[in-house]
Amino acid sequence: MSRLSFEKKRVQQPVAHPAVVHVRVSGAGSASVGGTAVVAAPGEEIQQAVLNHLQRLAISLGAPIRATIHDDRTGCMVPLEVLADGSSRVTGDPVRVAPRVAPAEAKVRAAAPGPLGTVQAPTGQFGPAPVMDSPSTPAAAPAAVDARPAAVAVSEPAPVPARTPEPAPEPAPEVIPEPAPATTSAPTPARGFDAVAEEVLGDEPVTETAEGAELLTGPMTRINEAVRDGRIEAAAELADRTVVEASGVLGPSHPEVLHLRELTSYIAYLAGEPVRSFRLSLDLARLRRQARDAEAAYGNVQSAATAWRAVRDPEEGLRLGRDLIDLWTDLTAEPGPAAEDLRPLESARARMVRLTDRAARAAQV
Repeated sequence: MSRLSFEKKRVQQPVAHPAVVHVRVSGAGSASVGGTAVVAAPGEEIQQAVLNHLQRLAISLGAPIRATIHDDRTGCMVPLEVLADGSSRVTGDPVRVAPRVAPAEAKVRAAAPGPLGTVQAPTGQFGPAPVMDSPSTPAAAPAAVDARPAAVAVSEPAPVPARTPEPAPEPAPEVIPEPAPATTSAPTPARGFDAVAEEVLGDEPVTETAEGAELLTGPMTRINEAVRDGRIEAAAELADRTVVEASGVLGPSHPEVLHLRELTSYIAYLAGEPVRSFRLSLDLARLRRQARDAEAAYGNVQSAATAWRAVRDPEEGLRLGRDLIDLWTDLTAEPGPAAEDLRPLESARARMVRLTDRAARAAQV
C-alpha cells in the first residue's frame, strides 16, 4: 500500500497496557518496572536506568506512560509521566511514605512494647482526629420583666407624599457582534519517531512505492510485530538485514531504503543505542535536505534530537549537539517546517549550555 499522509492519521487500535506502571527502587540499588527487573549499566545511576526503560516503553507504545515511583532510599513516592517523544515530567508533589520493614521485624516491634515512661517511636497509623466541643459562652440571665403592661402611646402615621414616576430610560442600541474569522490552520503532522511509532502500531506496514510493497511487506510486518512484542534485539537484527537486502535490489538512495533506515534508527533508540540512532537520523536528514525534501529532513532532525537527549555523557553530547544544531540552523534558513517551528531549536541550544556546564564541572573533579 502507498504511504499515507501523516495529516490524515489512521485510527489506531488501543494498546493493552496498564494505565499506571508501578516502579520500585530499593535501597540496594536495584529496581523493578511493572514487575520487570531493571539493571543499571556500569557507571549509570539506577534512576537513569529506570527513566530510560520508561522512555523506551512510551516510545514503543506511541502513548504516554504514567508511573508511580516508590523510592525506598528517599522514602518518597513520586508520580511521573513519560510522553511518547521520550520527554518526562513530574505530575504531582512527592509523598512521604513509611520505610519498608521486613515482616519478621514488624512482628518483633509489635510484640515488644517499650518500658513504661519511655517515648515510643510513631507507627505511622493514627486514628481519627478527636471531636472538640466548641467553647460555649454562658447565656446571660434574662432581665426581670414587669408583668404589668406599660401604656404605649400610639401616634398616627404621617402622610406619605405621592411619588412621581420617573421616565423609563431609552433602550441602548443593539450591538451585533461580527463573526470571528474562520481558521484554516491544519493540525501539526506527526514527525520524527512519533511518525515511525504510528507506522509500527498500524494495522499494515507502510511502504513508499509499489515495488517496495511487493518486496518489503513481509519483512516489515515481522519487524513491526517484534517491536510491538518487545523483542527489540530481534527487530534490530531483522531491520539491519532488510536494509542490506533492499539496498542491493533497489539502491541505497531509493525512498524505500531511506524509509527502512528511519525504522532502523527508531529501533536503535528503543534498544538503548542513542548514539547510533542519532547518527542514522542525522545522515538521513542530510540526504533528505539534498533531495529538497524539507518536511522529511525536519522529521529526521527531530528524530536525531530525541536520540541526542538520551546521550548522558556531556562531552559526547556536546560533540553530537554541534553537528545537530549546525544542520538544524541551516534548515531554518530555508523554506519549510523548520523555519516555522523555532522553539525546539532554542530548546536544543539551551541544552548545549547545560552540557557545557556539566562538562566543566566534570573536568574539575
